[in-house]
Amino acid sequence: MTVTVHPISTDADQLRQYINFQNRLYKGSSCYVPPLFSDQLNTLRPEGNPAYEFCEAQSFLAIRNGEIVGCITAIENKAANKKTGHRQVRFGYMDFIDDAEVVDALFEAVADWGRKRGLTEMTGPMGFTDLDPEGMLIEGFDEMGTQATIYNYPYYQKHMERLGFGKEVDWIEFRIKIPDAIPDKYSRIAEIVARKYGLRVVKYTSRKKIAADYGRAIFELVNEAYKDLYGFVPLTDRQIQHYIDIYLGVLRLEDVALVVDKDDRLVGLGISMPSLSEALRKSGGKMLPFGWYHLLRAIKGHADVVDLLLVAVKPEYQGKGVNALIFCDLIPQYIKNGYKFAESNVELEDNENVQKQWEYFERRQHRRRRAWKKAIE
Repeated sequence: MTVTVHPISTDADQLRQYINFQNRLYKGSSCYVPPLFSDQLNTLRPEGNPAYEFCEAQSFLAIRNGEIVGCITAIENKAANKKTGHRQVRFGYMDFIDDAEVVDALFEAVADWGRKRGLTEMTGPMGFTDLDPEGMLIEGFDEMGTQATIYNYPYYQKHMERLGFGKEVDWIEFRIKIPDAIPDKYSRIAEIVARKYGLRVVKYTSRKKIAADYGRAIFELVNEAYKDLYGFVPLTDRQIQHYIDIYLGVLRLEDVALVVDKDDRLVGLGISMPSLSEALRKSGGKMLPFGWYHLLRAIKGHADVVDLLLVAVKPEYQGKGVNALIFCDLIPQYIKNGYKFAESNVELEDNENVQKQWEYFERRQHRRRRAWKKAIE
């Protein structure tokens, strides 16, 4: 039967079909981690995602014989295009069956949407911002993903290459063994850095207080530290408040380290939390009827894995050992909480400064992801 691709509205019922297709496609996969349904829904709707201040988007469903066989979202991030001088349409939040006709139809819909806006190339998988999941999995298909990353089947890469897409950038991920104690050399570096620059780690037991004292400063630091990374554009005031409201309220605060100078200005941070991967799998990504129980238990209870969500250091302090100060605080907490491994999440493959921070730990690079690019003809 012929495949037809339909643009859909941001109506909740239509987006629900979109998200449910993704979950059905991976039914039975032991490595797929479904996104939290409400987060995905809000991301794809202007009323739930402040990135629509500088983005336009259109989601599509591919239909064959009355059944959904694929989905994809086209995004024009105007702020990113202005920053880079490129005219790119991003594609993301995509999934499809292993069928050339389906894949071709989906990508032609994105290309056509981009052409009508004067855009000249496609790139992705990318989200609205750099803090959204990005990159197609091309290595590590037998590894369970994290809540912050994308899982896809191996056949996706075959279709990208068949369509003539080339590599834009790769990200790699590490699984790091939590040591039994802080490495001696790491401790010495942390002591020297703290003394030389007058730095210290501050801890909180109140989510409201950490949000009030450093909520905005955390994401302003992310803007500074990530400004030169691929795909990143500064978070707006509305986005910063959005992330404060969503994320700071669910963190386990002993797994957060904030490094400040003598004037209490934030210069570095490490934000981590227990892995939600198993909980999301058990809940199917839904809070109701009992998904909330699995997620709450994962946040407050025992987990073998801790996810490193954000590690950032003010540019003038990068390469000076501030990361040692962060992890000398976090490692004892990780040991106390019973974590056995940490997931680095995505790091650009050429970001040597970030990867150097793992050199004192037993680790393995276990996943690789790719952003693809192709000119729109």
